[in-house]
Amino acid sequence: MNKSNQRKTPFFTKLKEYGESNVAPFDVPGHKLGKIDNDLIKYIGKKTYLLDSNSPIGLDHLNKPTGVILEAEKLMAEACNADKAYFLTNGTTTGILAMIMSVCKANDKIILPRNVHKSVINGLILSGAVPIFIQPIIDQHLGIANDVSFDSVKNALDANPDATALFLINPTYFGVVSDLKTITEYAHKNNLTVMTDEAHGAQFYFSKKLPLSAMDAGVDISASSMHKTAGSFTQSSIILTKGDRINHQRLRATLNMLQSTSPSSLLMASIDVARKTMYFKGETKINKLLEMAKETRKDLKTIRGIKVIDNDYFKKRKSYGFDETKIIIKVSDLGLSGFEVYQLMKKKYNIQLELAESHIVLAILTIGTKKSDLNRLVQGFKKLAKEYYKIKDKLPKIEFEYQFPETFARPRDAYHAPKVIVDLEEAINEIAGESVMIYPPGIPIVIPGEVISKNVVDDIKFYQNKSKALQSDLDDTKITIIDKENWVKYSEKIKNEF
Repeated sequence: MNKSNQRKTPFFTKLKEYGESNVAPFDVPGHKLGKIDNDLIKYIGKKTYLLDSNSPIGLDHLNKPTGVILEAEKLMAEACNADKAYFLTNGTTTGILAMIMSVCKANDKIILPRNVHKSVINGLILSGAVPIFIQPIIDQHLGIANDVSFDSVKNALDANPDATALFLINPTYFGVVSDLKTITEYAHKNNLTVMTDEAHGAQFYFSKKLPLSAMDAGVDISASSMHKTAGSFTQSSIILTKGDRINHQRLRATLNMLQSTSPSSLLMASIDVARKTMYFKGETKINKLLEMAKETRKDLKTIRGIKVIDNDYFKKRKSYGFDETKIIIKVSDLGLSGFEVYQLMKKKYNIQLELAESHIVLAILTIGTKKSDLNRLVQGFKKLAKEYYKIKDKLPKIEFEYQFPETFARPRDAYHAPKVIVDLEEAINEIAGESVMIYPPGIPIVIPGEVISKNVVDDIKFYQNKSKALQSDLDDTKITIIDKENWVKYSEKIKNEF
């Protein structure tokens, strides 16, 4: 690799040149490079609008790049030890949909953990693939699902020799990683294509002190959120590929079906410059970040009533590894749920955490994290613990067990099946016709085609009471289920269809 080439920002440079060229714009977008008057342009200035272009001459086309977008994608691939890279302007969600739809056809078996993001379930619906769910390592102490063991993957592959693909989360939202290299090598021996949701691992490509990246582990295709941990604008992501198992013509066709024909030039430019920054400054800045994170954990561990979850914790529970740019804090011993602490930290101390779960809260650190903000985090928890530690025994104990429902039908069949809407209480032992989830992290409590047990209903009620982030197609008192009376007739109809 010619490292000097990584100093280039071909798309951003050309975009800036176009915006400053004094062109007479008779194309879209309608703001005509900022020649309008509105509140946003008064606040952010005209330069942002100068960089918001569609696809004028010289700026290339995302659906079939041959110029500066292609050049920028090649630089990204080189920076990440990949063969090819694709820019995404609708988040890693688009990348996950495209991966599954381009690798799996209808009725192909795909092996995957059940704690996947909702976009994976949507990918199953769109592709018609049949999921073979494997159990991740469940941590009832924290109320979360972690990585998958090599043995669980091996058992699933051995039991399903006709499977087409393996899909893994690496890292999980909370930063836990699997033995990705060993798992990938075994999957390849069994002729499976390996895909990863690497949404929270873009930083792995730019530091040797972080867990192994998907491309370095030999994964065939991965989707990564540059915006989450590498500094680009929200919604900007990438797909990376390696090896000869990916049909790039099919992948491109799938992306063109899913992505807008008017992609944001601002998002693409932000990917271009984020790659350059991470390539040249990422290693040094991440090393410094890890030192700050270590000190912050040390300070947090002195606070009564909270526990800091670190790499040693996960190793004792047989998880493979942990991304230490994540700080997980167990707060339930204060008599507060993570959801309550999430709200209190913002309301009382103006500290915005990434997400909450029943027992924990999560803080995500990046090269943009400042020591002063970490000091505020520590001080905020000191104040919170001082207030609640003295009354913790008077507060209700947080009880929650992480679990997954049984599968009745593939998600695609359940999505298209005849449905009815019922009260939540009436749904016990019925088959879900929709996904219900907490966002973030976006892991469904139940997905289309799964059995709604009493435990599922109890879990939904728990989140209704504790969190404001429950998402479903209906209001909180209703749920969509499969119409059993018409299911048999429907099943016969689709038996020989995709």
